[in-house]
Amino acid sequence: MINSITWNRIRYGLYAPAYDLVAERVFRRPRQLALDAVDWQPGMRVLLVGAGTGLDLPWLPRDIELHATDLSPRMVKRMRARAERLGLDAECRVMDAEALAYPDAHFDVVIMHLILAVMPHPELGLAEARRVLQPGGQLCVMDKFQSDDRPAGVMRRWLNVATSAVATDITRQARPLLEGAGFAIALDRPVMLGSLFRALLAHPR
Repeated sequence: MINSITWNRIRYGLYAPAYDLVAERVFRRPRQLALDAVDWQPGMRVLLVGAGTGLDLPWLPRDIELHATDLSPRMVKRMRARAERLGLDAECRVMDAEALAYPDAHFDVVIMHLILAVMPHPELGLAEARRVLQPGGQLCVMDKFQSDDRPAGVMRRWLNVATSAVATDITRQARPLLEGAGFAIALDRPVMLGSLFRALLAHPR
C-alpha cells in the first residue's frame, strides 16, 4: 500500500525542511478560521494531532494545556523549536494518530488540520480522537474534501493513486467520515478554494 504509516513517516521527514515555505502562508487564514470556531476556555487540555512543524501554534490561546503530536521525528523537532520561540509550554511527541498514547476522555479539544486527507485509515484516526475527547468535547477539523453529495468519479479515483502517494487523498468526504466515527457536526464551512477546503467543528455523539 503506497499510503502507509511507514511511507508517511519517510515522506514527511523529507518534506520537513521545506514544509513551512509551502504551507505557512497558504494555509494561514484557513487555520485561523477553523480555530476561531472553537469555544475556547482557560485551562482547556488541547491535543493537536498531526501537527507537522507547528504552524497552528501561533493562533492558539496561551492559557491552555497543549499537547501536540506528529508521525515524523523531523517534524516534531521543528515543532518543538517553534513552540520554544513562541514561549509556549507544549508537550511535543512523535506519535501515530491512529494509535494515540493518551487515556480515554483526556482532552477538551482535539485539532486535526490537514491530516485526515493523508492518513492511511482516517476512520481509525477519528475513532482515536473520539476516544480521547471528553463527553461534550470539541473536534476541530480543517482539510480538503470531496463533495459529500456524491462519491469521486473514475477519473478522480485514478488521479488519486498519484496524489495520495506524494501528497494527499482527494476522494475523502467529510460528513461520512465524521458522522461514521460518532461525531455530530455543529459547523461546516468552506475556507479556501471554494468548497475544496472546509473547516468543521464537531462533538462526540
